[in-house]
Amino acid sequence: MTEARARLDPHDVIADIDRRIFGGFVEHLGRHIYDGIFEPGHPAAGPDGFRQDVIDLVKELGVSTIRYPGGNFVSGYRWEDGIGPVDERPRRLDLAWHSTETNEVGLHEFAAWLDEVGSDLMMAVNLGTRGTAEALDLLEYANASAQTAWTDRRAANGHPDPFAVTMWCLGNEMDGWWQLGHRNADDYGKLASRTAKAMRMLDPGVELVVCGSSGRGMPTFGSWERTVLEHTFDDVDFISCHSYYQERGGNAQEFLASGVDMQKFIESVVAIADTVAATKKSDKQIMISFDEWNVWYLFDDDGGQNDKPEEKGWPVAPRLLEDQYHALDAVVFGDLLITLLQHADRVRSASLAQLVNVIAPIMTEPGGPAWRQTTFFPFSITSRLAGDTAVRVPVDAGTFTSERFGEVAKVNAVATTDADGVSLFVVNRSTTDAADLSIDLSALVRELGRDVTVVESHVLHEDDRYAANTLAEPDRVGIRPLTDVRIKDAALVATLPPVSWAAIRLA
Repeated sequence: MTEARARLDPHDVIADIDRRIFGGFVEHLGRHIYDGIFEPGHPAAGPDGFRQDVIDLVKELGVSTIRYPGGNFVSGYRWEDGIGPVDERPRRLDLAWHSTETNEVGLHEFAAWLDEVGSDLMMAVNLGTRGTAEALDLLEYANASAQTAWTDRRAANGHPDPFAVTMWCLGNEMDGWWQLGHRNADDYGKLASRTAKAMRMLDPGVELVVCGSSGRGMPTFGSWERTVLEHTFDDVDFISCHSYYQERGGNAQEFLASGVDMQKFIESVVAIADTVAATKKSDKQIMISFDEWNVWYLFDDDGGQNDKPEEKGWPVAPRLLEDQYHALDAVVFGDLLITLLQHADRVRSASLAQLVNVIAPIMTEPGGPAWRQTTFFPFSITSRLAGDTAVRVPVDAGTFTSERFGEVAKVNAVATTDADGVSLFVVNRSTTDAADLSIDLSALVRELGRDVTVVESHVLHEDDRYAANTLAEPDRVGIRPLTDVRIKDAALVATLPPVSWAAIRLA
């Protein structure tokens, strides 16, 4: 048993939480769109072809914004292919995922789906095979209210009012050798700056995200951010971070240190952005859009790529990146969410990549059911319970030794506050030891002038940490109440089993 001691002081504020931190990501990739959210003829599909059972699950998940249409896909995408009469839209070869894109779903259809799920659109423009002019065309089509050729066309396509998209990504992963139109940092920075300036001339209210590194392990990480921001600092609001995690070689304890990697990634990018600000003698703070993050089993244990789309021909909606998540994955996933909240002062937007079928919390079967993967639960509960303000909860619980990061805290936690109460999110990273958790609430009780009570508690833990939800057993893993959680002598007391994630709501 590990003794975990902590203190929750409502004045130890990190920042107000931007709800866009609970964003998602939908890409034209595999069965995400087709046979995922969109399946005409399915018993649960409406007249528009979108599955209502999937809509209900996405609403339950609680995603605030959704980044679209990519991802690698966007670097070869002609957005005009996705507007106008569906039967007149061209079929195209998607080089990113070696598939055939039918363009049955485009901007109008996706915006209508977002209205159904209650999320806002975060749009990416193609700066891979296209440039500033095409980005301006899309922005004018989406946001302009003046009568122009593009807005006349938008009205003719059934949407006379602007889509009013606020947040725009200036390309995707332009540091990556795999990216169509890949450029070095200097060339990309110049293009992003030109495009950003032009977009602001058309719509001064847009918020712009410039591409950061597609991973902390990229050879150009650090130098890429510095060079790109030297070009774009005055033009953009955010720089992106992308990071994926997986268990390697059966080393679950090392996998459970993934949140430390995310922490170091965020803090490094913040330091670089602030250094650029200092050289420009500016008080401006560039925020982080962590607009791709998840657990993704991209590589096998030998370092080879698991899915190889180029070996499948040019199919429509092939099964790609359909990872099956187990309980261990969900605990790491919950810890990543805690890490994002711990950096809410600079992480003002984040996008879980992705939502349906493709490395996703939601799975579907063509003509069949939809179900929740294990990672669904930490996201849906955190997005529902998280309040207005993030608060530090430093925990003293000892450490374990990580090959990459040295000594890593066994227990990690964060809290949020709002007018109605406090939500605590905590993870036990140890593979062997339960944690005897005691959190001093005396500062909170003094602030409120009255006692607090536990109104709900949840824990995700399985004795078999590789248990998963599948088509055959969709409810094998779930959330259960955290037993024996109580308030005792102005302290929150609970026991967390090894490899567990928990959420506790106090009122």
